[in-house]
Amino acid sequence: MITRKSRDQIALMRRAGKVVAEMHEECIRAAKPGVTTLDIDAVAREVLERRGAQSNFLNYHGFPAVVCTSPNNVIVHGIPSDQVVLEEGDILSIDCGAIIEGWHGDAAVTIPVGDVDDESKRLIEVTRASLEAAIDLVVEGSRLGDVGAAVEDVAVGAGFTVVREYVGHGIGTAMHEEPQVPNYGPAGRGLRLRDGLVLAIEPMVNAGGPETEVRADGWTVVTRDGRRSAHFEHTIAVTEHGPEVLTLPW
Repeated sequence: MITRKSRDQIALMRRAGKVVAEMHEECIRAAKPGVTTLDIDAVAREVLERRGAQSNFLNYHGFPAVVCTSPNNVIVHGIPSDQVVLEEGDILSIDCGAIIEGWHGDAAVTIPVGDVDDESKRLIEVTRASLEAAIDLVVEGSRLGDVGAAVEDVAVGAGFTVVREYVGHGIGTAMHEEPQVPNYGPAGRGLRLRDGLVLAIEPMVNAGGPETEVRADGWTVVTRDGRRSAHFEHTIAVTEHGPEVLTLPW
């Protein structure tokens, strides 16, 4: 069932979103060469505790951490580990969420670890730009297909590919609600967006082909060709004044 949120409910989601933004800020600050991805998870846990928020990732279908840490060719759902040590030149996607009074926020960012090669820089920039293009269309009267087409146009236009097996979603009192939000078109089709709808839009863009594989742990999704992937996500509300990104910093 697709639900539209009231102003008071969106205000609670905004509070959750600010916690997510703070988690990202602290994790980005910590993500240096020599740091493990388990260290990144510990930083995020400290933010949740300090803000009195709950994690919506921890124990979700058995996921063992509060953040997904996905380096290089890992697209999504990387499990933090003391065996995964960040190195100069890596890229790292950090995906996390928070719950305040039963309402969820969810966002992801991909960052360079130290100096990275030019293709990785461009992959990160294009993926971020694809999300920004999609956010511009989170307005009353747009259709879901318009949002996905915006992501695809930016990513494919830059010579990259869009992952199709994993998509964005509605969000509210659950982390994953209807509708699904694909990162591809066609424009002009799908659900018409209305005031109060809240979406988590999350383009995953690959430097190589769009094909994916899941590792033996049942969680870690990687590019089949081994090339790098970037992932950006925000939680966005449709309002009468335009899109409101709920997972921006304070």
